[in-house]
Amino acid sequence: MPSISHISAGFSLGFAHRKALYQLLAATPENCSVLQLDPDQLFSSGVEALALDFDGVLAAHGAPTPLPETIEWMKLCEAVFGGSRIFILSNKPTEERRRWFTEHFPAMRFISGVRKKPYPDGLLKTAELAGVTLSRVLMVDDRLLTGCLAALVAGARPCYIRNPYVSFGDHMFSEAFFGSIRWVERVLIKCLG
Repeated sequence: MPSISHISAGFSLGFAHRKALYQLLAATPENCSVLQLDPDQLFSSGVEALALDFDGVLAAHGAPTPLPETIEWMKLCEAVFGGSRIFILSNKPTEERRRWFTEHFPAMRFISGVRKKPYPDGLLKTAELAGVTLSRVLMVDDRLLTGCLAALVAGARPCYIRNPYVSFGDHMFSEAFFGSIRWVERVLIKCLG
């Protein structure tokens, strides 16, 4: 569970970046999912490294492994960017997920040992490990006030996944909780933007 200081940082940083968050929200289609991101187009637009959230982006909340369709998408990304320039930047980097990636995508790395999003630390480490400037890192996240905000704070590029993967059958309460948080974030950004 996030601490009070972590939550207050999200709100204060979010307020400071409210206009950019509003523009991101307004520009993102309702049905935007990770599968709509074309790796070749991302690369041609100057993206050289990916930082991917896990919950909502690659699978439903709490899932131990990515969904089959996102696995295929990651293979396309690996062919374009190389696995060493794709990172998992999740506030919940479980050991089970790490083992799965070690077995299936050994070049992709988890970012850990840093303060959680919305702090920019994970993206700073991503850029350093990838050997690219922050403006060449794309943070793909389903939360405006965590990953997208971290990207804005760091000077990386945010990509908002407005249509995240959910599974109410597997994790009804946590999905309802995070769905509510996403809704509150959007309302706040619309009101303050």
